[in-house]
Amino acid sequence: MRDDFSNALLCGIIPPVATPLAGPDELDVPGLERLIEHILLGGAHGLFILGTTGEGPALSYQLRRELIHRTCRQVAGRVPVLVAVTDSASAEMLHMADCAAESGATAIVVAPPYYFPLGQPDLLRLIEDLAGRSALPLYLYNQPELTKTSFSPETVERASQIPKVAGIKDSSGDMRYLRQVLERVSSRPGFSVLVGPEHLLLEALHSGAHGGVPGGANIFPELVVRLYRAYMSDDEGTARELQERIIAIGAPIWTSREAGPAYLRRLKCALSLLGLCSAKPAWPCVESAADERHQIENHLREHGILG
Repeated sequence: MRDDFSNALLCGIIPPVATPLAGPDELDVPGLERLIEHILLGGAHGLFILGTTGEGPALSYQLRRELIHRTCRQVAGRVPVLVAVTDSASAEMLHMADCAAESGATAIVVAPPYYFPLGQPDLLRLIEDLAGRSALPLYLYNQPELTKTSFSPETVERASQIPKVAGIKDSSGDMRYLRQVLERVSSRPGFSVLVGPEHLLLEALHSGAHGGVPGGANIFPELVVRLYRAYMSDDEGTARELQERIIAIGAPIWTSREAGPAYLRRLKCALSLLGLCSAKPAWPCVESAADERHQIENHLREHGILG
């Protein structure tokens, strides 16, 4: 049996929950409730809301607050709830962090502010300020494809020494970067390193990561949790088999030549086919057309996820 990472504040599979929508600025409440229970039934070790998969930056502040409150109330302490508070304005980050704390969330997650690119000293100053003023622990969120700015490994190392900075979620897809971060924070056993892209989950675990935040776990949480458990039990054959299956199932959802967040449209289409929630993406994006919906339905049936 591998080390269970008991010294880490957070480990395992923490799915980035999609945000079910009934309209441009309306939460699909029954869908949210079903989706949360579906993910928890699959054995997830936590939930991450309002990140990229949760379309956080595209949602109104009012809807974000409602989502935070409803999610924390429904989870009721069964697993940790992490809340992304990223914004282009640091004051709004703090307002959302206060909402998360008041609602009973476990931690906040902060990506570099978008629009105006910040230098590394600016990023570190921002993290120091938020960590000092928020009531909750703080996780870094490295998402350079969307924010156009990355937390350098050196900045991550320095941030890991700030009280209440508890870990990082890396969605860069750059294993060299991830290994550099792991090396730099190895002296702080309580600093969690989580990987975003699900096709890199097993490789990241082998490199020393503590777990993953894979979007596909909205659809098939039990498969991702089984991969993590197989790895922790030194069952390499099962872990590799599950990693290959996860990649195969997710391929038509995550892979696209389209510009923009087309995968969110397809992910929500899959969730609606499973009867979990609405297929509506955040405005002004539109739902999958009939032919795409049919293709996704056939793919999910072929892999035993549907029907």
